[in-house]
Amino acid sequence: MSFFDDASLAFLPSGGAGKDGKAYSIKPTDGSGDFTFSRGSNLAATRVGPTGLIEKGRENLLLQSNNFSTWNIKNVTSGHAGYDGTNDAWLQSGTGRLQLTISESTGVYTASIYVKAGFSNYVQFRIGGSSTVLVRFELIGNGTTIVDTGTFHTSIEPVSGATGWYRISISFNSDATQFRIQPENDSSGTQTADSSVYIQDAQLEIGLAASEVIESGATTGKAGLLENEPRFDYSGGATCPSLLLEPSRTQLVSYSEYANGFNIVGTGTATDNAETSPEGLQNAFELNDTSSSAYYRIEEFISVSAGNHTMSVFVKKTTGTPTHYPAIQLDSARDYVILNTTTGAYNETGGTDNDSVEIEDWNSDWWRVIITNTLTSGSKRIAIWPALSSNGTSSSPTPTGSNVFYGIQVEQASYPTSYIPNHSGTGSVTRLGDVCNSAGDSSTFNDSEGVLYVEIAALANDGANRRIVISDGTFQNNVQLYYYSFPNRVRTLVNSGGITSIDATAAISDATIYHKIAIRYKTNDFSLWVDGVQVATDTSGNTPSGLNQLNFNDAGGSNFYGKAKQVLYFPTALSDADCITLTT
Repeated sequence: MSFFDDASLAFLPSGGAGKDGKAYSIKPTDGSGDFTFSRGSNLAATRVGPTGLIEKGRENLLLQSNNFSTWNIKNVTSGHAGYDGTNDAWLQSGTGRLQLTISESTGVYTASIYVKAGFSNYVQFRIGGSSTVLVRFELIGNGTTIVDTGTFHTSIEPVSGATGWYRISISFNSDATQFRIQPENDSSGTQTADSSVYIQDAQLEIGLAASEVIESGATTGKAGLLENEPRFDYSGGATCPSLLLEPSRTQLVSYSEYANGFNIVGTGTATDNAETSPEGLQNAFELNDTSSSAYYRIEEFISVSAGNHTMSVFVKKTTGTPTHYPAIQLDSARDYVILNTTTGAYNETGGTDNDSVEIEDWNSDWWRVIITNTLTSGSKRIAIWPALSSNGTSSSPTPTGSNVFYGIQVEQASYPTSYIPNHSGTGSVTRLGDVCNSAGDSSTFNDSEGVLYVEIAALANDGANRRIVISDGTFQNNVQLYYYSFPNRVRTLVNSGGITSIDATAAISDATIYHKIAIRYKTNDFSLWVDGVQVATDTSGNTPSGLNQLNFNDAGGSNFYGKAKQVLYFPTALSDADCITLTT
């Protein structure tokens, strides 16, 4: 049989799509099977995209980012040939500066713009604020930074295939009140009436590196993973995505990528924007100890409530024998974890054992180190440093070496979730929980008989009820499949008029790996199937009435948090043979 043809509702992330506020089912085709999706009002969520890179939500904080006639005008004309083959570039000429007033509080930002020499071979790029951020670039050859004040990273990159064009960017940790650009004739900043440069596509974004251009208008421009956009996730090298649904989590680390924002102890170097990160941008940082007198480290003291906390950080892999072994610590009273960056093996040494340690083989270039501890309330230290040996000895100038890191995270929970970036330097960032509901209507579901089939994995064996439910919107009539409140258990419930027709559980090997599960219901004929095996039956009971919606939770909560590769509904009770085939 063709299961797709026989299903009245088919949600397959590999074949479906989504947008801000919707997760589309591929059946029914009239849109009645689409889920309403929500997460929150910020861009804190990330996912792993089809190329295996972490993808974020992005925002160009500037208004009218390529309509410079609306800025504080200093002789600009439009309609010039741009870096991208359009006529969207502008000529800025004469003395003075082109300026846009902005209002951004202190944090880590990257400002960028495309430029090309006109009469002038130099350009000054400046961000106004309480601190001076000023860079002068030379627009000749491969481009050069001449003056650099107030930044922690600058970049000038020739644009391939666009002779004379460069993308210049400056990264800084400050507030921002003005975005300025001006042509200059020499390295000392001389301007004349003839001074001119071509400009296009200005951008200001949160973070350590310039990303793809997002053009804005009367409102800021947004791209990437939006606030209420479902996450079709390719974690673990998957070729087909799953829908990722996670609970609300708060990132407690105030600078998750910016090493020089931490307290720095000892003698060494912390280099931001040192290497390409799991995001595909040059925003991973490097730590190198240059003294044997003390442990060179970055650390932050974070305020926590009593309970489980999980710290995670990405560490760059190496080949051969490592010269340095990254040490990672959650709470100064705990053992620090020392990683062999070639093999992924680790040691714990120091104080009290950690509750748990996991080394996740992220991809060919990165490990993700995960530490979970039960903490008392108060101020707790997190720390990272390069050690000379696998038992935690402090590094020394010889042999030279370093470790590369990205994405430090601490969240109050017993297991990690997807990366939450934070560049504020002043507090936490919360990613709200994913909510996916209201697919289908009364014409989609059959009260008399049917099959609900899912292919799902839990985020953790955390002893929580995580439900996928067809119902009439109440507790009285529903068909449920869910991970049970005991580790490695799956459960089904069918209720009719508030009376339970089947209540069955089955053991599974590991809830965090994918399982194919189906519940078949028909009057006096109920059965649960897991991975090709019928694990429970009940031959007495009635079917629910008024079924009109499929939700990733029940009427009282118990949101499903995990990954879903498939959710199918069949309006007929499939045969045993079909149930075996479907779930195998």
